[in-house]
Amino acid sequence: MRNSSTFLRFLHLTQAIASQWGNSKLDLTALRLLEIVAVTHYQGKPLTVTDAMNLGFIASPATLHRKLDQLRETGFINLAFEGKNRRTKFIIPTSSAGKYFEQMGDALVLASTSHSPFHK
Repeated sequence: MRNSSTFLRFLHLTQAIASQWGNSKLDLTALRLLEIVAVTHYQGKPLTVTDAMNLGFIASPATLHRKLDQLRETGFINLAFEGKNRRTKFIIPTSSAGKYFEQMGDALVLASTSHSPFHK
């Protein structure tokens, strides 16, 4: 039961974080895409726009294209070319995305400690 209560505390904290970022107009699909972009970038394998369009388990290519636009417009990602190749655009998380994930990491630490205000 301890793990489920930790996870529920984490969810509660992430809802508070999401409300702070509420003006970004990002839905769960856009946030899921942002997570994948950030993880692949963290692993040293930046996602390309073509790679993102092939994430059919998240949404259709048209929806993914709209979500990429939303993430770019809200300042969570940038699109960049690498080297002289101007055909392949890479998706790069911005410092705003870094701040968002930093807050989520803080929430995870807080939820897993007995000092959490939601600890029972």
